Amino acid sequence: MFGKTKRLALVLAALACAVPAQAEQLGAEQARTFVAGKHFAYTCFDGTNGSGRIYADGSVAGYIQPGGSGPRRFVVLPANTLQIKGDRYCAALRGLPFEPCFNVNRTSQVSFRGAVSGLGFAYCDFYRRSTRADLVRPARRDVRADAVQRD
Repeated sequence: MFGKTKRLALVLAALACAVPAQAEQLGAEQARTFVAGKHFAYTCFDGTNGSGRIYADGSVAGYIQPGGSGPRRFVVLPANTLQIKGDRYCAALRGLPFEPCFNVNRTSQVSFRGAVSGLGFAYCDFYRRSTRADLVRPARRDVRADAVQRD
């Protein structure tokens, strides 16, 4: 079973307050609009990294490598995992004794820093990635076709 801490790390990685001076703090709806449907790579304060997508329905799907070492795991969190609660963007995770909410700070047109509210040291930096580049595999070289062409 995927541990509670690792699930929280994924959500933090999906969102995530040591804020750079030029960052723009986003409200809950602005944050959801900024991240929904886009593919991001992320690195976190503890070395955790990965990539994934946060969907408009609050679901999350992606890869996580806790602590930055060991195998990457593919994780899917269901719809409504991420929710707007008043003016906050929060995560509803079964088994956690609290509901973490996030500060989301846009650092550029394609990146943001996310942190658990009240735990500014616990942050992740996210950078938008090209979905096409991630999905396209290098063409498989057909050795037989090359041999025929050389003859």
